[in-house]
Amino acid sequence: MALPRSQARGWVKAAKMAQRRRPADDTGGPQSPAPGSQRAALYVHWPYCEKRCSYCNFNKYIPRGVDEAALRRCLVIEAQTLLRLSGVRRVESVFFGGGTPSLASPHTVAAVLEAVAQAAHLPADSEVTLEANPTSASGSRLAAFGAAGVNRLSIGLQSLDDTELQLLGRTHSARDALQTLAEAQRLFPGRVSVDLMLGLPAQQVGPWLRQLQGLLRCCDDHVSLYQLSLERGTTLFTQVQQGALPAPDPELAAEMYQEGRAVLREAGFRQYEVSNFARNGALSTHNWTYWQCGQYLGVGPGAHGRFIPQGAGGHTREARIQTLEPDSWMKEVMLFGHGTRRRVPLSELELLEEVLAMGLRTDVGITHQGLFQ
Repeated sequence: MALPRSQARGWVKAAKMAQRRRPADDTGGPQSPAPGSQRAALYVHWPYCEKRCSYCNFNKYIPRGVDEAALRRCLVIEAQTLLRLSGVRRVESVFFGGGTPSLASPHTVAAVLEAVAQAAHLPADSEVTLEANPTSASGSRLAAFGAAGVNRLSIGLQSLDDTELQLLGRTHSARDALQTLAEAQRLFPGRVSVDLMLGLPAQQVGPWLRQLQGLLRCCDDHVSLYQLSLERGTTLFTQVQQGALPAPDPELAAEMYQEGRAVLREAGFRQYEVSNFARNGALSTHNWTYWQCGQYLGVGPGAHGRFIPQGAGGHTREARIQTLEPDSWMKEVMLFGHGTRRRVPLSELELLEEVLAMGLRTDVGITHQGLFQ
């Protein structure tokens, strides 16, 4: 299920050489696949975290122990199965999300990439992104992920204020965040994205803007601004509902967003999507596939996908959701080769709705190209 170690090292070496040769081009987003193509992005979900943040309702688990070898084996099997079912022959990007995938072993990342390269064409210049939290991303660990094939990092800083980080339930400090950012930029120059949240309870415009301006003095070429969403079932939602914290002020959040856009624009960033800003051509190829309604495969517990199951004789794009709970998902993968819990064929109207919803998020808007792929 994995490539010979020498062949895997060859793919990583070729990928690094291709990355050094890649020119910076900020004239537009990555091109959508042509209609009927056998191309796709691939998302891999690592479901585990050290702790649950106070605002988070993602599919994640705080384990007492993880049998990573078993999980790795199932990720490999499911990736190969979905590539076969989808008829995908070329994987344009791979994104390891979670959860906290920087808690995974670099060997797990390498094994999945080897499996993808064995089952389909994984170009040497494919974007391979790993989400990382500062407390699980030391310099040596980040270097090991780079050796495994990762060439882009997405770091969940969220805030550069220690009080806000405690409110959010984060396990790192502002100092940890900046140290991790510096290490990441040293190892992945021009390929590091950072997240910053806005609209927190009691947060004010001026101090938040100073955070953003401070971040711009040391960040790379991609910044994501996310407004806090109070999700039912989270600690933060309960605290606000019970009056322990003030409700976020939507007017202040709107002002932060507008002022933040202006600051980023002044710093040379292009707002290519509602929450995402890039300069020097550092757009996220993987996320662009989502927004342009390209095909993508979702691997791992709770992952989502959108593809035409050509290998199973299908002709209609399906929305697929994998089984949420990791142990149940692994049992299904070992029995059936994948843990798909739900398959929903998408009508032309539903496809059009997705094209409109996704396209309107971007600065490119909606065009006739790439519809219903």
